[in-house]
Amino acid sequence: MKKYILKNGLRVLIESIPTYRSVAFGIWVKTGSRYEDLNNNGISHFIEHMLFKGTNRHSAKDIADRFDGIGGNVNAFTSKEYTCYYAKVLDQHLPIAVDILSDMFFESQMADAELAKEKNVILEEISMYEDTPDDTVHDLATRAAYHDHPLAYSILGTAERLNAMGSADLRGYMGQRYRIDNTVISLAGNVGEEVLELLEKHFGGFDVTGTDAELEVPSFHSKALFHRKKTEQNHLCLTFPGLSMKAPNLYAMILLNNSIGGGMSSHLFQEVREKRGLAYSVYSYHTSYADSGLFTVYAGTAPKQTKDVYDITMELLNDVAAKGLSEEELFRGKEQLKGNLILSLESTSSRMNRLGKNELMLGRHYTLDEMLERIDRVQLEDLNEIMTAMMAEPCAVALVGANEKVLSGIGREFIVSNSTEETAGE
Repeated sequence: MKKYILKNGLRVLIESIPTYRSVAFGIWVKTGSRYEDLNNNGISHFIEHMLFKGTNRHSAKDIADRFDGIGGNVNAFTSKEYTCYYAKVLDQHLPIAVDILSDMFFESQMADAELAKEKNVILEEISMYEDTPDDTVHDLATRAAYHDHPLAYSILGTAERLNAMGSADLRGYMGQRYRIDNTVISLAGNVGEEVLELLEKHFGGFDVTGTDAELEVPSFHSKALFHRKKTEQNHLCLTFPGLSMKAPNLYAMILLNNSIGGGMSSHLFQEVREKRGLAYSVYSYHTSYADSGLFTVYAGTAPKQTKDVYDITMELLNDVAAKGLSEEELFRGKEQLKGNLILSLESTSSRMNRLGKNELMLGRHYTLDEMLERIDRVQLEDLNEIMTAMMAEPCAVALVGANEKVLSGIGREFIVSNSTEETAGE
């Protein structure tokens, strides 16, 4: 991997793999729902959609046709802390990908007619999301843990806020967030530093600069939120404080998560599904942000079994906190993590993603050997320390289902998130 700086200060990361015939190219911007407020929540995702809706040189159909015509892929995604526009093409077609993506990035028209159509598309996306309770509950879990902090905001936003946005709002927000200091270009595949001339041509005129305000670190809240929806199952999330992207013991947290609920051999899967048959889907995951993180357990189960699943999960977590994991589990987890890491590097898209995200969010890059060494250094004491800290305070609880009374026995008073009596700012 090599890092270059264009004449205007734009950062470029290149990982050259001459044995490949493809190139993954990405434009990363440090913007997402975390940088929004209650009035413009959803605008980062809206902008991502609109950049595909046409420029002076390319209509939306032209963009799709050009990439289909060269057998390439083009897409984008928005998270809570960053947005990425990317393409994967044959190495000979990289100039086409750079030309079109840069045109989208700088010259999107934001035409009113396209704006209106895309609003409706996103409203359908929101409806589809809300019709999927096993997706909805994860947003609810973040709200239960982070309350009214921007990290708890939905990436999609709401219909009311979306309908109020115009092209001037989108352009104004882009002027604030789409800046040189907030942007990174990453490439991986059969490409070398000769691409810098191409990037200077298409990105050399980028001159938007600025300074970010300091982010507010979120506090953890042990709230209990319920979203009433007619479902056959209850969808339950239990959330605990986690670690940030920059935490020195992040790999210990990843290993801990894998052991608790990261796969079919995990404690949760074996205890809740295999031994007791109480859920089809049960797992845990860890989410890292720039300055904080969350550890979450999810289960989908019948209403009459929800209390049992909660009790068994808490008993299991307390047992791990009290007794710790075995050396055998730690060794197996390390080998699994190292294998997954190495296999992921066989994809140019994964390599491009790693370059862009690391530069944007961490400002540094670990070699494969450094990452493997960090994994090998993890000790059982590191996992025990994290587990003890996680269990030091009550977890946040999120439930999507037909009736919140199924968990009344846990001694928590649920706030109904879609009630007409909902508290402002929740």
